[in-house]
Amino acid sequence: MTDRGPTVINTGRSNTGWIVAVILALVVIGGILMYTGVINLNGGGRTEVNVNVPAVETPSADKPATDTPATGTPATGTTTTPTTTTPTTPTTTTP
Repeated sequence: MTDRGPTVINTGRSNTGWIVAVILALVVIGGILMYTGVINLNGGGRTEVNVNVPAVETPSADKPATDTPATGTPATGTTTTPTTTTPTTPTTTTP
């Protein structure tokens, strides 16, 4: 028997699994950095919100406080009585 050189066996396996794992890890790390605000794709800077609330006016001591809501009285001081109509029931006739 003669000595032969080393035999190379090709298993058909490549590094595709490692490449997919590294890309997936980079996507996850980028997503975490965007979620926490380290990476900002919205143009940078924080948005300042300024809400101006109008001043609340307190009632003056000259006017008495009223508990009743205002009615539809005219400005002249005369009162009007509301008119009501009673509903009528329709009558049916049989032929």
